[in-house]
Amino acid sequence: MDNKIIELYKKIYLIKKVEDVIKDNYFDDEMKTPMHMSKGSEAIAAGVCFALGDRGQYFSTYRSHAPYLASGGDVKKFFAEMYGKKQGQYAGRAGSMHIASPETGHISSSAIVASNIPVAVGAAWANKMQKNGKIVVVFFGDGAMDEGNFWESINMASLWSLPILFICENNKLAVHTRPEERQGYSNIEKIIEQFGMIKSSALGISVELVYDITDLILKAMIEQKRPGFIELEYYRHLEHVGINSDINETYREVDNKRFCKDKDPILELRERLLILDINVESIEAEISKEIYVALEHAKKGEFSDISEIYKDVFYG
Repeated sequence: MDNKIIELYKKIYLIKKVEDVIKDNYFDDEMKTPMHMSKGSEAIAAGVCFALGDRGQYFSTYRSHAPYLASGGDVKKFFAEMYGKKQGQYAGRAGSMHIASPETGHISSSAIVASNIPVAVGAAWANKMQKNGKIVVVFFGDGAMDEGNFWESINMASLWSLPILFICENNKLAVHTRPEERQGYSNIEKIIEQFGMIKSSALGISVELVYDITDLILKAMIEQKRPGFIELEYYRHLEHVGINSDINETYREVDNKRFCKDKDPILELRERLLILDINVESIEAEISKEIYVALEHAKKGEFSDISEIYKDVFYG
């Protein structure tokens, strides 16, 4: 059997379990950062990052856990960062919303909606000039498509034929606002088509499907020397920011099937692995052990000196 399916499951389970552990420990009030959780979108980052591998340079939003972990970010450094410790990825300065791992390809994450999109376009321009074969991926939510940054960026990427793949993680909510209340168009694919991009769309639940679509788009991008755009719909399981559910708020109807396999990337693939007689429990136990070791390491870590906040800060 192709080992791909096991590696993809390891990625989505790692993301899921990391966030389960965050939920279990967050109310201890020791983690020094607000959380924008990736529950429901695990398959998107995992499938995209696995398809690109070392070729990828990733730019993400404040919902950064999945891209960080899917691109190979260090779990120990991740938790230490969540706890504000000096052993963290950025010695506690970045927290959840700005964590990244440039050494594994995750270049940047940003707390400002759509702000990383033009930065990613700039990176793609640099890669094209350097002819280094790198392909930029920029993750953003559907709310970012309401910003001028998005439209300017896809225009320039198309005009300059840049090696960049735009990934819209569409949960059909900009915080609490539905698309029909903020978007004057009904089909982004038709608009993207006018820019001459290699495009596709799908439900972002099956990590294998995300991988396969990304792989096809990448091949077409390289062959045609055009940017790409993939819209992947998913169901956000938790509130916009925080670890609780907001399912009972007025903007989302109660849905008793929200955790069934058509809305949960983990259940969808786990069931298949069990049918294939894969030892899923062993895989999960190994990943869980790594996570709990990282958690204890973070809790016991030291806080950075106050001087750390002045490092790598640009000022006039």
